Amino acid sequence: MEPHFTTFGALLGLAIAILGVVKRYPASYSLIVGAIVGGFVGSRDLDATFAAAFAGASGMCPSALRILTSGALAGALVKTGAARKLGQTIVDRLGEGQAIAAIAISTCLLCAVGVFIDVAVITASPIALAISRRVGISRSVALFAMIGGGKAGNIVSPNPNTLVAAAAFDVDVSSLIARNLIPALFGIFATIFIASKFMKKFTDRVAEEGSQIGEASELPSLFASLIGPLTIVVLLSLRPLAKISIDPLIALPIGGVVCILTTKNRARTVEYMEYGLSKVVWVAALIVAVGTISGVIKDSSLVGDAERLLAVLKLPTFALAPISGIFMAGAAASTVGGVSIASEAFAETLISSEVSPLASAATLHAGATVIDSLPHGSFFHATGGAVHMAFQDRVKILPYEIAIGCVLVATSTAIYGLFAW
Repeated sequence: MEPHFTTFGALLGLAIAILGVVKRYPASYSLIVGAIVGGFVGSRDLDATFAAAFAGASGMCPSALRILTSGALAGALVKTGAARKLGQTIVDRLGEGQAIAAIAISTCLLCAVGVFIDVAVITASPIALAISRRVGISRSVALFAMIGGGKAGNIVSPNPNTLVAAAAFDVDVSSLIARNLIPALFGIFATIFIASKFMKKFTDRVAEEGSQIGEASELPSLFASLIGPLTIVVLLSLRPLAKISIDPLIALPIGGVVCILTTKNRARTVEYMEYGLSKVVWVAALIVAVGTISGVIKDSSLVGDAERLLAVLKLPTFALAPISGIFMAGAAASTVGGVSIASEAFAETLISSEVSPLASAATLHAGATVIDSLPHGSFFHATGGAVHMAFQDRVKILPYEIAIGCVLVATSTAIYGLFAW
């Protein structure tokens, strides 16, 4: 069937959405406006535009529901102190002599167990700042270690971006997580190496204020902190191990409830779940809004033009997955937004080209970590604010965190694309 919309219309819609985000309009509204304007310009048909936008949005509803339920886990981990306990344990076990590794691994672990990457950085920042002050490493190095570790953890976590990619390519979440374990390890090693060898020029030391870690007595035990995330791992592993399918829609909130109960916070269950819900509502709204513009893109000639461009450049079809992840995440300045747009727009093309759905999802997901933290997105500002960093200093870290994203996507593409493991 011939596409309803032109490539120009699709790109115009995407440009309008990006401009709206840059100008600090709500991202969801920017995406919807971009979809409507781009669709109309690309077809001169409002009915076709609305139909494509609604179809795209409805296709994102399952992912939005899973994201809403993931708030129960995020709220439990953060509010019970379980996330802080996990991070602090890593730091204590590795010691101050391995400060950079401790900061990177603790943030990676927080993301890997289901904490959103921006929340993970904010949660780990008091620990990172305190250890940085004690051993004399710079604030910039500490933030980079958290971001690098967070990016590595983000591609092996049951976070919204993973859920969206798994749904779009119709693959098992636990299998997708397992696919990017090796790239995540490379990302951790690269973070530690770059921070230790190439960031010595940063000398912005951490002051006393705002760098204290909460007392260990205020935090739950390590066992109580781990049991919730472990419950999720077990439930999601039942499908590949025992052919019992437990959807993340169920597994994630069960893990959150278990975390609340084992940390002896049953009386505050409603409070913690409401907190978690407040952190994911905007993500769910963003996902539905992303569906509107991805519906227009999917029904445009942009997809075919992208395939033809790959042919002209003599690139294999599987390159469409990481490349689309990179550019769409950069456009949205969001891992979730980038994965959503790219996977919804190109999943069908990749699958029909007989590219492995699991490999496509893994490489696209990894690609979305490269330039997802540009200044027109919230992650850039949230992470800078977590360590009280000025805008111009935060910009200086961007090339280094982009390098980590490049390591992740290069490793994932080499393993699952070039060598088709």
